[in-house]
Amino acid sequence: MRLLAENPELTQRELAEALGISLGATNYCLRALIDKGLVKAENFRKSHRKRAYLYTLTPSGIAEKLRVTRAFLARKQAEYSAIEQEIEELRRELQEESG
Repeated sequence: MRLLAENPELTQRELAEALGISLGATNYCLRALIDKGLVKAENFRKSHRKRAYLYTLTPSGIAEKLRVTRAFLARKQAEYSAIEQEIEELRRELQEESG
């Protein structure tokens, strides 16, 4: 969704390449996002390609992107805190063993 928000003019092929997934998987995912009302596909008439579309996030899509981003950040912050605690415990163990 971030790629679409930043680059609504991307073709499905370009999106597939950027995500590292197949064109079929990209089409399937885009269709699901469109069906859920998170993305809107509009004809891009000024394009030299006959079937060019602009994929834009709908207001619901923007809200979902924010929700997913917040959840991702919370998960990563929790992981970071856990790693910091583990590093501190390892430092204490090293100090106890060497001193």
